[in-house]
Amino acid sequence: MSTKTFLTIHGVIYIVFGLGLFFIPNLLWPNYGLELNDKYSVFLSQHTTIFLGGIAVISLLFRDVKEKSVYAKKILTGLLWTNILGVIITLYAIYTGIFYGFGWSDPIFFTLLSIVSYIKLKHNQ
Repeated sequence: MSTKTFLTIHGVIYIVFGLGLFFIPNLLWPNYGLELNDKYSVFLSQHTTIFLGGIAVISLLFRDVKEKSVYAKKILTGLLWTNILGVIITLYAIYTGIFYGFGWSDPIFFTLLSIVSYIKLKHNQ
């Protein structure tokens, strides 16, 4: 898979989740075992969209980076660490009992993105 394809897919995934957490948080979070009890918890979900959207925009803006360039290495390294943090934080949520139900899918999702990011990074060196 080319870097352009990888960054496009990565960006689209983050856009979809960001839009979901902004527009339908009351439908998504209960699947993970979380209740949104008030307008403040809904806002925090929507606030998360800032970061998800930012990662999506950065991924999409760097789609035309040249293969095996220092810039490709830097963006792929950043995405790899972002996804590794996702694995750690979502595993913590499961371990502490915050996430249950569909919550197991998040560490799997972030692990998959971490693996693909790592493979893509190694391919670009």
